[in-house]
Amino acid sequence: MKPPDRRTPAGGGLSALLLLVTALWGLNMTAMKTIATYFDPAVMATWRAAIAATLMGVLLWRQRATRQRMRMNRRQFATAVGCAVLMVYLNQILVAAGLSRTTATNGSVAIALSPLVSSLMAAAILRERIGPMRIAGVLLGLGGVLIVVLKSPGAHVAGAGWGDAMVVASVVTFSIGGVFIQRLARETDALHASGMIYACGTLMLALHAFAVGAGGSIAAWLPGFWPVMLVLFSALIATAFGNLAWNHAIVKIGVARVSLWFYWVPVFGVGFAALLLGETLSLWHVVGLVAVAAGTALGTYSRA
Repeated sequence: MKPPDRRTPAGGGLSALLLLVTALWGLNMTAMKTIATYFDPAVMATWRAAIAATLMGVLLWRQRATRQRMRMNRRQFATAVGCAVLMVYLNQILVAAGLSRTTATNGSVAIALSPLVSSLMAAAILRERIGPMRIAGVLLGLGGVLIVVLKSPGAHVAGAGWGDAMVVASVVTFSIGGVFIQRLARETDALHASGMIYACGTLMLALHAFAVGAGGSIAAWLPGFWPVMLVLFSALIATAFGNLAWNHAIVKIGVARVSLWFYWVPVFGVGFAALLLGETLSLWHVVGLVAVAAGTALGTYSRA
């Protein structure tokens, strides 16, 4: 598989796909507030990863033409396991632990650092050049996210603590994993790489849930019909489809450029909170939206 083309802009179809993914992740942020009241974080993470891995496995099996590519050599398998540790296991554990120890505003600001961290990781590991337009796009988008988050109702910035450090660490693990996915998917494909990563990640999360005593009863895994349906929606739409599309885009245009679209997640999150939870919006949110759109355009469509 040829490397991502960093000289040409993402096509309209790929841009629309990434915008859809970020909208689904923003909606999922609202859904997760409800899901978290029924499930232990470790159990919830295991459910989502397991359902996503199952769907990816079914899709992979149905693609008979790719069955010859379903075997990985030792190096590729080790890379997949490493990505599972970084992007599924550590990311989920650190996010859950971090957000429980900090404010929602601090957590959103920390997560918004993802595009900046991804660009730096791509430059350090893949030796990808970061031009001035890319830097301008990253900073402009980050500014837009900060406006959206900090001007939201009830926003409160607390002093930095261990919770913030954990959330930032989750961003770093996800970004590093995305860099290695870019390498792995060139040799296999996005579906194969994602399926293996989530299969390994599910096992790790399940072992963690039982180790901490969170999954020792049936009630912990099946608290009711609607909670399970919400987890099913979150796993199939946000986790499975979202990550497949995200990894597909990484292969096409590279992790640094794809990461810029992550700025839209908190924007959509605030928008869905206003629509579904009755939270109010202001002119500042419009300013932030414009800055995010401009930053994404600069960083994604520039040739530098």
